[in-house]
Amino acid sequence: MVANHARPDLVKSRAVTPIAFVQALLCAYERYGRDPSEALRKAQITPAMLRRSETRISAEQMEVVSEYAMRELDDEALGWWQRRLPWGSYGMLARASLTAPQLGVALKRWFRHHRLVCDDLAITLDAARPLATVTLREDRAPWPGTRELCLVTTLRNIHGYASWLVDSRISLHAASFPYPAPPHAEAYRWMFDCPVRFDAEAASYSFDAQYLALPVKRDERAARLMLQRALPLTVRLYRRDRLLVQRVRELLARDPAAMINAEAVAAALNVSVRTLHRQLQGEGASLQALKDEARRVQAMELLARTRRPVKQIALAVGFSSEKSFARAFRQWTGASPSDVRRHGAPQAS
Repeated sequence: MVANHARPDLVKSRAVTPIAFVQALLCAYERYGRDPSEALRKAQITPAMLRRSETRISAEQMEVVSEYAMRELDDEALGWWQRRLPWGSYGMLARASLTAPQLGVALKRWFRHHRLVCDDLAITLDAARPLATVTLREDRAPWPGTRELCLVTTLRNIHGYASWLVDSRISLHAASFPYPAPPHAEAYRWMFDCPVRFDAEAASYSFDAQYLALPVKRDERAARLMLQRALPLTVRLYRRDRLLVQRVRELLARDPAAMINAEAVAAALNVSVRTLHRQLQGEGASLQALKDEARRVQAMELLARTRRPVKQIALAVGFSSEKSFARAFRQWTGASPSDVRRHGAPQAS
């Protein structure tokens, strides 16, 4: 749980969260006629910081001020909606989805149950392949001054919970918001790690529909531990992507010659090169091994199904010369490309 005293480490991490989110949170205190001074003090947010629109705070500070406000106001929605969501509401929703067999079922269940506690907002899941989309429909406008925080936090909450359920970071394809780009629009790329569009019809995000088939990996014990400190799921992105290896394989299979280096692969997946290598390592894989696998599979197929010269095949699978291709091919198979074309692939001993 977040300790109820000032923590000296709150501002050590990178400060990227816009102070506008804290200013929106203060609208809840205004609505309920409460004094936010203690919440701000515990999060080490000063009046001077609130006055500067360019101020950024750390994820830890946003976590502390949010949790304190939710507890003090007994409203996990922070005053957005007509009805309060008393402390524990989102824990109840989380537990209700634990027995779902797959992520897609769990999300639909969570969205249906959310409608029971909040009739101001409808959340839908369009599971059409290749991209699934989560969309928020506002049936009533949130409390004045809170709309941006409400929509951002709700989407982040869903994303964090879904990632936790399957113990995998769900890499987003795109996110959209139904308002003009705010002055701190650059922070959205950090918060969602994907291209972001403003002035859209609704708040939404899309992701590879294959994630919906991942099994739910959490149980009641895991939920109890998570709920002791649940807000990091909303304010921070989940650590690893269990589908990353599969997504890299698919990308390399489609066009191995275009994926000439880590920069090209990372750009195609909307992640940094460092994140790409770190997450692949976490899944027990490496980019070089996956590239070799994709090149070997395509080369074997071209040798067996076509009469294209070996030099053309080398270029098609991403090698700059026939010589370098032949050398790599022998390392993969123990035979030369010409031998495989004449006699077929060598049998494993």
